[in-house]
Amino acid sequence: MKNFFFSALALSAATLTFAPVANAADIAAPSIQQQRLTFLENQSKAVEDIQATRLDFLENQSKAVEDIQVTRLEFLENQTKAVEDIQATRIEFLDNQSKAIEDIQQVRLEHLSNQSKAVEDVQATRLEFLENQTKAIENLHQTRLEERARRNKSNLS
Repeated sequence: MKNFFFSALALSAATLTFAPVANAADIAAPSIQQQRLTFLENQSKAVEDIQATRLDFLENQSKAVEDIQVTRLEFLENQTKAVEDIQATRIEFLDNQSKAIEDIQQVRLEHLSNQSKAVEDVQATRLEFLENQTKAIENLHQTRLEERARRNKSNLS
């Protein structure tokens, strides 16, 4: 019995000692749960904020990449336009050179044609002069022959 009594007394003392702590644990439990809930909510909010920041960063990067691509495309379009303008200018220059060469050749042909005509005129004049000289010489020979024939006839008679 003595053991039983001491056991009961120890149990009572332990109950009295731990009862206020148990009550405090019951009271503290909702507070700890509330703190845990608040902590988890804060962590969720932080994660959402980080994700929103990352999403904003990725959107800004995408916008920057799009802007860079638009700028590059505009640059390439401007280069293509410049090349087309240069080619058009070169073609126009070559056309003008071809036209100038054709004009020069036309002038040369006209000059050669005029020279040929002048040479033909000079040759015709020389030929006419030679023909006139030949005719004059023939006339002179004819006249001399006639004169000689008359002299011979007068000497014979």
